[in-house]
Amino acid sequence: MQNLTARYNYIYNSGVLLTDHQQSLLEENDDNYDQILPLYIGPEPDNSQPGGSLNLKPMEDIIRKAQAIILEKSNSNYLDEAYILLGKANFFNGNYYNAVEYFDYTAKTYRNNTGSYLEALNWKARSLMQLKRISEANDVLDTLEAVIPAIKQKKKLADGYATLAQMCIYLKNHEAATSYLKDAIRTTAQSQNKIRWTYILAQLLESQKQYKDAFSSYKRIQHSNAPFEMYFNANLSQIRLRNLQGIPGSDNDKALLSLLKDDKNTEYNDQIYFQVAENHFAKSEYGEAEKFYGLSIRKSTSNPYQKGLAYLRIADLSFKHLKNYLKAKAYYDSAVNTLPKSYPGYDLILKKSQNLRYLTNRLELISIEDSLQYITQQPEEVRAALIDALASTATDKQPVQPANNGYSNTVPLTPGTGRQQVQSTFYFSNPAAVSMGFNDFKKRWGNRKLENNWRQSVRLSSQETTQEVIANTSNLQDPDLVVPVSRDKETLIRQYTESLPLNPEKLSVSNQKILDAYYEIANFYLQELQDPTEAERTYQALLKRFPQNKYQDAIYYSLFLINKSSNEAKANEYREKVLRDFPASVYARTILDPSFSVKQSALEAAVNQKYNEVFDLYLKKEFPNVIHQVNENDQRNKNHLSPQFAYLKAIAIGRTSNVDSLISAFDSITTQFPEDKLITPLVKEHLGYINAHLSDFRKRPVALIDFDPNEPPFVQQNTPGPIITQSQQVSKTTPPITSPVSKPIPDAAVADTRIKPVEPPKVTGPFSTAKSSVYYYVIEVSDASLTLSSSRFGIGQFNRGNYASSNLKHQLKEFDNEQLIYVGNFSNFEDAETYSGGITPQLKQIMKVPAGIYSSFIISKENFDKISSKRLLDQYLEFYKSIYQK
Repeated sequence: MQNLTARYNYIYNSGVLLTDHQQSLLEENDDNYDQILPLYIGPEPDNSQPGGSLNLKPMEDIIRKAQAIILEKSNSNYLDEAYILLGKANFFNGNYYNAVEYFDYTAKTYRNNTGSYLEALNWKARSLMQLKRISEANDVLDTLEAVIPAIKQKKKLADGYATLAQMCIYLKNHEAATSYLKDAIRTTAQSQNKIRWTYILAQLLESQKQYKDAFSSYKRIQHSNAPFEMYFNANLSQIRLRNLQGIPGSDNDKALLSLLKDDKNTEYNDQIYFQVAENHFAKSEYGEAEKFYGLSIRKSTSNPYQKGLAYLRIADLSFKHLKNYLKAKAYYDSAVNTLPKSYPGYDLILKKSQNLRYLTNRLELISIEDSLQYITQQPEEVRAALIDALASTATDKQPVQPANNGYSNTVPLTPGTGRQQVQSTFYFSNPAAVSMGFNDFKKRWGNRKLENNWRQSVRLSSQETTQEVIANTSNLQDPDLVVPVSRDKETLIRQYTESLPLNPEKLSVSNQKILDAYYEIANFYLQELQDPTEAERTYQALLKRFPQNKYQDAIYYSLFLINKSSNEAKANEYREKVLRDFPASVYARTILDPSFSVKQSALEAAVNQKYNEVFDLYLKKEFPNVIHQVNENDQRNKNHLSPQFAYLKAIAIGRTSNVDSLISAFDSITTQFPEDKLITPLVKEHLGYINAHLSDFRKRPVALIDFDPNEPPFVQQNTPGPIITQSQQVSKTTPPITSPVSKPIPDAAVADTRIKPVEPPKVTGPFSTAKSSVYYYVIEVSDASLTLSSSRFGIGQFNRGNYASSNLKHQLKEFDNEQLIYVGNFSNFEDAETYSGGITPQLKQIMKVPAGIYSSFIISKENFDKISSKRLLDQYLEFYKSIYQK
């Protein structure tokens, strides 16, 4: 009686529930036909809650029935099937960890029952695959394959073959997957499985360029009871394969466009247009291809993946073939924001988008600066109207929030305003640029909710460049980081008005921004995009506009390299210009001696080593020896560390002589190195302090008494903090500074306009963007064997010379093979970003270690305290890059 009731009251009813649920999963699943379909459907695992469950009612009913068999029908012959039911119910509840345990128990306990053993192994492998534990699943499938010959009932083999095929697809072994899938189709008794697997077989054959067999499989789908979407895609694939096989007498474009006439295909028009575009692209008809990709985008209403593919195709077309990098940037942006992160090659697409932002920012910066210069040249009574028009254009270009269209896993698309050609030097002489506002956006993208600053971490290049003007910075240190705090029209008008270059100083700054932008654009074309034609055109435009500029030697050398293999006469012309006009430059030396750069690197390494040797003498207070060594070094040659050698000598003089000798040594530094950004500002601070307290200094037999050698002894002492090892926690920090660190390095101000992390805070693993009251600027050195005393001394020099009143301290934290010099405290992220902009250009002189082993970043105290290993450091750097360096 237990066998009877267990089988018909519990096993049979549970089987019906499972079959119905699997059928509903297939019907409700939103299949992506642009990729190989999965052979079976399972819910996505919730990695944040390993024990989580969907608690679906049918699955809970199955669990209760299976438990009833185990507890109440323990003498029946269906205990193995009850445990398998428990495993399957947990599988479809998304609780794969429990499912693995039930299937593992069944396989171990009922190994002699080959049917149950095979089924348990099969579903255990599927559960492990859902958890991405591919290696473990592969081992289970090896065991399963060994059991297959012992199975007499062939219909029991179909699911096992399907799982083996799915594993091969995961491993991108399509040839083996094809073999297993043919066996699964041959042995299955379920018609819906046979239809789905036949379509997947066609996809696998097509991926292996077995077009004839793939065509036959797609044709079988058309003559089956397949769902309409699968039927449509099979038809579309047949047309595509006809084109790939070059079957004569077939007009594939006509066949595709004829599908548009069928009302049932309205929802799939985007796929039809996309396939037409693919045909044109294959024939190198790029204009027609772009046209139909655009139609695919406009017709895509419910398939964000298809729209993302069309964005990507136009981006690649513009980048590789049409050489329209501005348009490519805009479409890469949209592809990144539309395609799922699981899309193959997503990281590469993101990198291209980020790289091209560098280009578009600078192109549009030139347009903004030219616009402001043009307005300055107009009569005063019309300037206000022109500024108003410029502000209107800028605010019309703001990104907007798309209406809710049911996309479940996409973020707002990047509007198309970034596609404009920024070729004119003035906005208002280019009607296309002026009309690129709201009306054009609406025409391209439809009605969407207008909302300021809808997503701070994803910015339009045009928006960011306009924000450069709003920030009114005095130097083009990094346009990618310049973002305004406001985007309303009134604020823009005020900022534009303040940015007008109405005097020679402001005009010079504006021209310098334009010059820097042109130079960086040309270098980007040449080095990153490897487009020498565009690079040469930009270099020539720069020289035409600024015949005399600080980059002439570098430009002539680049033009020499560009023409070296294609136009020897032209190359020789630029070669002679470098040698004649800039004989002492690095470029002239490199032309005369191609190994010069290697020798120069070796020389710099030797200079760094020499400095560290002298610095060690300084730490040991062997001051006469310091003076002697610096004098010997000066006799040999001048180098990039000459100001720092001179500073060590001056301090040594101050430790052994009176104040007049010290003042003389300091005056010599300011005279010899007036343009130095690290030592000269510091020496000027020292001289100011000495002159203010000269009577006190004159009372001393030597100018400088005992002091901490890591900190210059002229203002209130800031003693470097302790070294913190991995076993120690950073539990004590100095209070945050009460006023923002705002004193910039002279002539190198960086705007306090960093994008602020949006609310609510973003969390990745242990790290968060939550606001903090303490931030650090950190220099990571990936070599624990290096002594960083001279590096820390250099940081102290920079802080004294440029942030003397800010009470900044620098400390050292060590773990694994890493050394972290962290500077603080900064009361907000923006202050740390300003500091970073000032010190980063000086790091070569400050660090005195190979450039390839150190990098810098900003971090909150809360995040910093969590970093105690190389693994956590790498995790934070990835987090930092994804959040703050988009």
